[in-house]
Amino acid sequence: MIAPSGPSSPRDTVRHHVIIGSGIAALSAAEAIREVDDVAHITLISDEDAPFYSRPALAYRLTGELAPDRLRIRSDAETARLRLDRLVARVAALLPEAHKIQLADGRTLAYDTLLLATGAASIAPDFAGGTLDGVLRLDGLADTEAMIARAATAKTAVVVGGGSTALELVDGLHARGVATHYLLRGERYWSKIFDRVESAIVESRLTAAGVTLHRNTSIREALGTNGLLVGVRTNDGRTLAADLLAVAIGVRPRTELARQAGLLVERGIRTNERLETSHADIFAAGDCAQVYDPVTRTAQLDTLWSSALAQGRTAGYNMAGMHLVLRQRPALNVTRVAGVTTTIIGAVGGASDPDLLTLTRGQSERWQLDPDAWSVGGSRREDRLRVVVSGRSIVGAVVMGDQRVSVPLAHLIGEQVDISELRPLLEAAPEEALDRLLAFCEAHVHDPHGHRAASGGD
Repeated sequence: MIAPSGPSSPRDTVRHHVIIGSGIAALSAAEAIREVDDVAHITLISDEDAPFYSRPALAYRLTGELAPDRLRIRSDAETARLRLDRLVARVAALLPEAHKIQLADGRTLAYDTLLLATGAASIAPDFAGGTLDGVLRLDGLADTEAMIARAATAKTAVVVGGGSTALELVDGLHARGVATHYLLRGERYWSKIFDRVESAIVESRLTAAGVTLHRNTSIREALGTNGLLVGVRTNDGRTLAADLLAVAIGVRPRTELARQAGLLVERGIRTNERLETSHADIFAAGDCAQVYDPVTRTAQLDTLWSSALAQGRTAGYNMAGMHLVLRQRPALNVTRVAGVTTTIIGAVGGASDPDLLTLTRGQSERWQLDPDAWSVGGSRREDRLRVVVSGRSIVGAVVMGDQRVSVPLAHLIGEQVDISELRPLLEAAPEEALDRLLAFCEAHVHDPHGHRAASGGD
């Protein structure tokens, strides 16, 4: 576990807090600071000149469902109340011993506390031709608008990548009338998260909509003429014509400033459970932070919106003088895949564990018993629910389509509610297992006003 090194700067009447970044971690930190300290000076520095916006909503901007102004997550009045000094600039270096930062234009700013909320950047293509005009990635609002502009004249697009961002690109380009090829580098979609049935739901919807799927296919090189993309050559030697190539092969935390300053960096910027880095008065939060969890005694990266918000708030409170520990919650990702709203909570991957009981509903007309996990199915439109039980608690869930159970399941998983009284019933009567579990959710999860959380959706 990391303890900040060196003495903290003395507390002045008016403290200066500097935040590098403009995403949800940066915003939530600023709001937390202002909640505690009404007179503090807060400077937020970013090279992105845009109002605070929802990065998850960029998928809906790409499909044309949202106008740019609908992406905003704070009104002008709400932002004004924070009294932020926003600088559009690039930070060149951190000077931790002097409690200063240096901007690319040569200016320096002193700080009492500093937050690194620099986020993560999409990984650049590793194949030849990756810098051709027409090869695009999605790192923010400007990239989204650039892709929309290119889609207006593109006839054919190729998308490569295996997660939710890749599928958002497929959905968006297809919705804009671009004939889209989706390259699956493996046998099926998102195999680290989805089971075979869930992957099949996504793939069947894509092909029904007219998207062309290519399994076990990767790009050997992007092909260009006079610097302009004209197509791709795949690993099996085929050539696909393309006016646009969208790449979503993962993200990498932006840690350059931290490394240069000598902060402890592993996969991300290491912090303790208070979001403090290895240097005094420097904090990190969001996609760039690798946060220590005292429960698991591990430091994890988390690139989810909800996690960045929680980390930013905790960091902000502590920057303002409080001493709070981040309560780590199970990962919760709400996304849309092939037009199906999908919530992924906690541990849902394919790890083999004899103590795991997996209950599923949807896209299956039969009961089946698997050597590694119990799966219970029953068709209900295109909805699907998979719940993973380990020992005395639920550890994960996938909710596709109908979202009414997402909130109660997130509570049961996050609070590690003991369901040991229910488990023998689940194992003894698999045909009733899921309904029993949902009834348990409804009986045990309540909102702050005493209403049953299972009665509504999010």
